[in-house]
Amino acid sequence: MGTWGPRGAGAAPGRAPWSWALALVWVAAAAGGTSRRQWPVPYKRFSFRPEPDPYCQAKYTFCPTGSRIPVMKGDDVIEVFRLQAPVWEFKYGDLLGHLKIMHDAIGFRSTLTGKNYTMEWYELFQLGNCTFPHLRPEMNAPFWCNQGAACFFEGIDDSHWKENGTLVLVATISGNTFNKMAKWVKQDNETGIYYETWTVQASPEKGAETWFESYDCSKFVLRTYEKLAEFGAEFKKIETNYTRIFLYSGEPTYLGNETSIFGPTGNKTLALAIKRFYYPFKPHLSTKEFLMSLLQIFDAVIIHRQFYLFYNFEYWFLPMKFPFIKITYEEIPLPNRNKTLSGL
Repeated sequence: MGTWGPRGAGAAPGRAPWSWALALVWVAAAAGGTSRRQWPVPYKRFSFRPEPDPYCQAKYTFCPTGSRIPVMKGDDVIEVFRLQAPVWEFKYGDLLGHLKIMHDAIGFRSTLTGKNYTMEWYELFQLGNCTFPHLRPEMNAPFWCNQGAACFFEGIDDSHWKENGTLVLVATISGNTFNKMAKWVKQDNETGIYYETWTVQASPEKGAETWFESYDCSKFVLRTYEKLAEFGAEFKKIETNYTRIFLYSGEPTYLGNETSIFGPTGNKTLALAIKRFYYPFKPHLSTKEFLMSLLQIFDAVIIHRQFYLFYNFEYWFLPMKFPFIKITYEEIPLPNRNKTLSGL
């Protein structure tokens, strides 16, 4: 198995006309009853993290040197570092850095012991599996290998972060604050279990409606910074930028979950339309198949302005709008200290 699973997983679904598929979206929306209008849709949390399905295999092992987060002495002084480097820098160097497609993490250094640590949050089975499903011939519904999790390990690879990215001190905290953060990380990691690539907005304009928020490595770093500020950490005044991948659409339409769409009493034509949409994103393509898939994706997303989003284990229809998709590298300031708390 490779990054995306077995070669040839799934056969090409039948090809219903796009206009017919679009009509089915509105039928499904009408059948669904009350429109969901809480925007952005809240990210769903869970009571526990399930064991991954054996079908899901990672090309690169998740968190191979991971360890438990240590308990620090209360009077220790812990330095907090912002870490950022191009995605897949270990394989492609600074190639994706030129496109500002960056991975974020946090570093820590204990001044009592001199030990360094790295903490990051990323996909268990690589990005492709978190963004698009497998179409397995023995299953009616698309099959998702989508989990993300925190990884903590001793050491900071200085050359990895410095050579093409960032390694900079952003705050200093006490051992007590670090221990509080560690408890929060455990809870956050056990309840936020899946990765979400896309941020979906109505337009690129400032203040535009956000339909769905991403949930990725940078969001974990931002949540951690916010929690440290809540615990009383004071951050330095430096610029911090993050990669975001946007889809632009009109108001999304809720379609249903796996059972209501793909189950025994589900909407078979809508189910086929969703599987047809995902088919060009399948892995392990020849050059000819890849070019054909690009044409199919262009036809669906740009020409017919359609996108099916899987979020909170539910399906949504996005009526796509220009400029359709955009990768940005924008500033999100470090948080302000919670002034009701004193000390580090």
